Amino acid sequence: MTVVTKELIAGRPFFCSWSGGKDSCLALYHAIQNGGKPHSLLTILSEDGVRSRSHALPRLLIEEQARKLGLRAFFRSASWQQYEEEFISALHEFRKSGIEVGVFGDIDVDSHREWVQRVCAIAGIAPVHPLWKRDRRELLEEFIGLGFKAQIVVINEQKLDKNFLGKTIQAQTINEMEEAGIDPSGELGEYHTVVTDGPIFCSKVEIKTVGQEHHDGYWFLKVDL
Repeated sequence: MTVVTKELIAGRPFFCSWSGGKDSCLALYHAIQNGGKPHSLLTILSEDGVRSRSHALPRLLIEEQARKLGLRAFFRSASWQQYEEEFISALHEFRKSGIEVGVFGDIDVDSHREWVQRVCAIAGIAPVHPLWKRDRRELLEEFIGLGFKAQIVVINEQKLDKNFLGKTIQAQTINEMEEAGIDPSGELGEYHTVVTDGPIFCSKVEIKTVGQEHHDGYWFLKVDL
């Protein structure tokens, strides 16, 4: 994390844009380590408010993650078409409550960071990217080394075999993904995860598998508490 980023986050309350997966979790960890004061997790849900828009995680599971992290879960519901509008609305609400910093888990996709910077500017929020431009494999190894636990819950079938569904993020899995021909960071949406434990959790989030779904070129592992 750069000195400029540390100055933005140290001593200040922040929300974390929360997918429930490994990158947003590692970004949250680094923001805390650098003196930020975590307040809320922001997650956009599908229109019915039942599952997260990106990772299809149950709302109750995200609420349990927040509880184990000692934080508040903050939600908005939206279609993909309404996503930006609802996201900006949430940012305005944070700003009105005195939270002026948002933490994001993007690593190196410029278009993602540019979107974050644009919507945050509209609401007067300072965006912080603790993982930005760090080596992708180094981040994976750090995530594992710190003791975080994550399970693969979404697979892009054009990138990975569905047999990766349910696998945990560990050294062997990283090697298998590289052998399959993808960058194991999943930064380009090859797969998504759910984090269940780690050094900033008070205890493990216990989940169970309740089936699989396939639509729009993706396999989803249905999980619940």
